[in-house]
Amino acid sequence: MLCAPSIGSIVRPRVIVNAAMSVDGKIAFRDGQRARLSNEEDGQRVHRLRGRVDAILVGVGTVLKDDPKLTAKPEVADRNPLRIVLDSDGRTPAGARVLDGQAPTLIVTSEACERTFARAEVLRCGKEEVDLGALLDRLGGRGIGTLLVEGGSTVIWSFLRAGLVDELKVFVGSLVLGGRSAPTLAGGQGVASLSESIRLSLDRSERLGDGIVLEYSVVR
Repeated sequence: MLCAPSIGSIVRPRVIVNAAMSVDGKIAFRDGQRARLSNEEDGQRVHRLRGRVDAILVGVGTVLKDDPKLTAKPEVADRNPLRIVLDSDGRTPAGARVLDGQAPTLIVTSEACERTFARAEVLRCGKEEVDLGALLDRLGGRGIGTLLVEGGSTVIWSFLRAGLVDELKVFVGSLVLGGRSAPTLAGGQGVASLSESIRLSLDRSERLGDGIVLEYSVVR
């Protein structure tokens, strides 16, 4: 299915970025492998959040490194959201857990990609890479009201840079990972000056065990 231009007054989903990081802003080890930064209390919070949103999104890099299920635990949520993978070149492995059939899955590729996937719908959106704005239009058109973006760092930065994020929820664990090459919360090229930075407003903070959750809204 190709990602056609938006028609009429489509309401885009509310986009929530959720992530966990160390005190020094790292989300993984220096080799890029996942570090468990959330504690048990934060894990419960994340699964409750997944159960409240309509869709959850990650990039294919997260699928390749972490092989997440992107489902909500039944003891804290009574439904699973739509699972979305940004995968411009169609690199999602056939055995990835997002293709296990336990919840609906949408693989979003570029129009140049021709691959199809068992147990997943395919949406081709953007010429050479996924067009995020057009994707949100299409998701809004199919009734997706809230979209949870869980990573990785390049995907988070792409949404922030494009001005598409409404909320940012960050769990800060009480540990330091260090490393100049270790991935940070927002990757990508970054900005060259404070005038280009993404401005946030701190709305709420809550201590969870030995960590803290910071909840921000994006200043428009």
